[in-house]
Amino acid sequence: MEQQMINIYENNLYNKSDGFDQILRYLDIDLSNILKKMPLLIRKRVEEIRLRIGRPLAINYDRKDLFIKANGVLTDKVYDAYIVTEKNIRNTFQLISNYSIYAFEEEIRNGFITISGGHRIGITGKVIYRNNNIYTIKEISSLNIRISREKKGVSDKVIKYVIKKPNTIYNTLIVSPPQCGKTTLLRDLIRNLSNGIPKLDFYGLKIGVVDERTEIAGIYKGYPQNDIGLRTDVLDSCHKFDGMMLLVRSMSPNVIATDELGEEKDIIAIHKALKAGVKIISTVHGESINDLLTRPYLKQILKENIFERIILLSNRKGVGTIEDIIDGKTYKSIIKKEV
Repeated sequence: MEQQMINIYENNLYNKSDGFDQILRYLDIDLSNILKKMPLLIRKRVEEIRLRIGRPLAINYDRKDLFIKANGVLTDKVYDAYIVTEKNIRNTFQLISNYSIYAFEEEIRNGFITISGGHRIGITGKVIYRNNNIYTIKEISSLNIRISREKKGVSDKVIKYVIKKPNTIYNTLIVSPPQCGKTTLLRDLIRNLSNGIPKLDFYGLKIGVVDERTEIAGIYKGYPQNDIGLRTDVLDSCHKFDGMMLLVRSMSPNVIATDELGEEKDIIAIHKALKAGVKIISTVHGESINDLLTRPYLKQILKENIFERIILLSNRKGVGTIEDIIDGKTYKSIIKKEV
C-alpha cells in the first residue's frame, strides 16, 4: 500500500516536460527560437544557459562552455555567436518574474529567482543598498539559467552506509568541489530516507529540510518541484541556523538535511539539533578532509567526530563520482575495506 502511495505521489508530481523545454517558455522569443534549433541530444545535456548583455549567448554542458550561433549551431568562435541584447535580457527577466518584479523582491535581493520546475535563475546588475543591506538589483546585466534535472537512484550505492539499525541513520557529511553532484546526492538521500527502503527493512523517517537557496526541493508556490519523499517538510529560503531551530521546535524531525555548511552559526545549530536527538545530513564545499581541516569552524566539528560518515565526491569519472566513504571517528575508509 505504501509503495502505491509513493508511485501515485511521484506520478502526480513529475508528469512534466524536460527541463530544457520548460526553460524555453521563460526566454525572450528570439532566444527561444535560437535554442529550439539546437540538436536534441545537446539540449538534454545542457546544465546552464548564460545571458550577458553585449556578449555571446552561451551554454554549459558536460562541463564545457560553448557559444551559439543565430541558427542554433554550437561554436567556440566568439565572432560567430549570437550577441545577447539588452532587449533579450529585459524580456526574459519580465517573463521570469511574471511581469511583477515586486512579487520577487526578496528573491532578487538574494540574487536568484526560482521558477516552475525548480530551475534557478541567477541575477547580476546594479546593486541598490538601504540601511547597509541589499535592497534590490536593478539594470540587470546577466542571467544564469541553471536547469534542474533530478537524478533518481544516485544514492543507491551509498544508502547502506548511511543507514544505521534499528531504523535510524549515521550523521552524514557530503564533501565535494563545486558542480560535482553533492546537492543531487543529498536530494536523493532525502527521498530514499523519507520514503523508506523495504528491501533493507528500513522504514521512512521524518525529514526536515532547510533549503536556504531553493536548490534541494525547488519549492515553487509551496510545491516542491523535486521529489523529496513522502515524509519531508521544507523551510524554503531560510537561513540554516534559523531553519534548524524552527524545525526542532515545530516539526519533530528524525533527520535535518541542509546544504553547504560553513558559518559558525551553522555549527551552533547542529550542536543544538543533536542535543534534541535529531540526526544530521549536510554538504560542504571541499576537495578532501585535509581541505576542511584548514577552515576553523569545520575543523572544530570534524575534530568532535560529530559526522559518523563522510562521503567524498569528485567528477573524475563524471559528476557524482564516489571517491570514498570515510568513518568519521577513525577517518578510515569504509568502502575500501570491502574491496
